[in-house]
Amino acid sequence: MMYNDIYLFILGIIILILGVLIGVAFLTLLERKILGYIQIRKGPNKLGFMGILQPFSDAVKLFTKEQTFPNYSNYLIYYFSPIMSFILSLMIWMLIPYYFNIISFNLGILLFLSCTSMGVYTVMISGWSSNSNYALLGGLRAVAQTISYEVSLALILLSSIVLIMDFNILSYKIYQNMIWFIYMMFPLSLCWLSSMLAETNRTPFDFAEGESELVSGFNVEYSSGGFALIFLAEYSSILFMSMLFVLVFMGGYSLNLFFYLKLIFISFIFIWVRGTLPRYRYDKLMYLSWKIYLPISLNFLLFFIGMMIYLV
Repeated sequence: MMYNDIYLFILGIIILILGVLIGVAFLTLLERKILGYIQIRKGPNKLGFMGILQPFSDAVKLFTKEQTFPNYSNYLIYYFSPIMSFILSLMIWMLIPYYFNIISFNLGILLFLSCTSMGVYTVMISGWSSNSNYALLGGLRAVAQTISYEVSLALILLSSIVLIMDFNILSYKIYQNMIWFIYMMFPLSLCWLSSMLAETNRTPFDFAEGESELVSGFNVEYSSGGFALIFLAEYSSILFMSMLFVLVFMGGYSLNLFFYLKLIFISFIFIWVRGTLPRYRYDKLMYLSWKIYLPISLNFLLFFIGMMIYLV
């Protein structure tokens, strides 16, 4: 019986990883289509029906290209940091709150915070190891940015944890049966949304790969498979962050079509922002985190703690 459980567990994880990879593939297609229509053009539309096979041809192209590496790079670290980044971004998906088969974490939110914190190191190391000035600057910027926004991200999560008094992601469903947390914590949900953009290095906070000044930043020296893995890690974390937003603020986890529509809508917001907003100035980004989001999230946290004490 025990072996059966282990086999089913491994099978569940493989199906989950395949699902995430296919989801990421079509998220890139969705992004290119939406950005195309924002810029009044078609986007990919040649391969298959309306360009639906484009992500797979991109994957084949990237993984069959020659892997180049700079002569002065720290080769082993340079080679393995994208792989570690990809593995970490897939590890977070273990948290998806299944009712069956895979693990149900009682401390899921703590695991999420730990894995996202570890993700910073892979970006820093991939920037440093290629021994290129642009890449190093991109890596350093990414570290400063991600660490700054992790603080407000954790505090906003703490506010929601104070309301449900549990670290298990499944509990959010129970407490949002009558009313979604987005109505109770509207300013916080907006702070969380923009912190997600900063956490995943997306426009308007994409300083780690700012093309105008850093020529693509920390991944400037990566080609073929290494670049593809960095790309996959970024988009899988976008998908996960979108799912987490739905879990925490928009009604929790439910196995129905509406849940997935909400998830696609939040992912669409990521792309919409990219097509609409210009890049922030770097000092403004830091100011936003430490002078605006941190006080707001701390005040709300104190308010919710006081509210819970009063009600209990």
